[in-house]
Amino acid sequence: MKKLLLFLALTMFSYAQAQIVEPVKWTASVKKISATEYELIATATIEKGWHLYSQTVAKDGPVATSFTFQGNNSYLKKGNTSEEKGHTVKDPIFNMQIKYFENKATFKQRVKLKSKPGFKVNATVEFMVCDNSRCLPPSEEDLVFNIK
Repeated sequence: MKKLLLFLALTMFSYAQAQIVEPVKWTASVKKISATEYELIATATIEKGWHLYSQTVAKDGPVATSFTFQGNNSYLKKGNTSEEKGHTVKDPIFNMQIKYFENKATFKQRVKLKSKPGFKVNATVEFMVCDNSRCLPPSEEDLVFNIK
């Protein structure tokens, strides 16, 4: 209940701002590992003063970063999406230990090809960002990975 009230208050505050704030920009790239294995790389560039939360966040914390890959018959995911080390701190807003990223964050997902290259992998990333005084509502961004 406490988390919900805090989230609603922060959401209302962020909507009251006169400008649209988008402190995170996402890019998608692909690295060939072998003839049948590729690495999908999602990179978040984060504006100074903001932080992006990890994929692993405690239950009563902020919305964790998560990736949804649209399945198709051309590839198979190998394992879970990995992330960099980041920073773990006692977050004053959520009053718990939380891992987050500043400036830049890279997430990687390995895939095994089931067909020849020449297709796209569509994905969606859901994420939440905060600065020292406010949090923005969770956002979603579509990513496209070109397997060539």
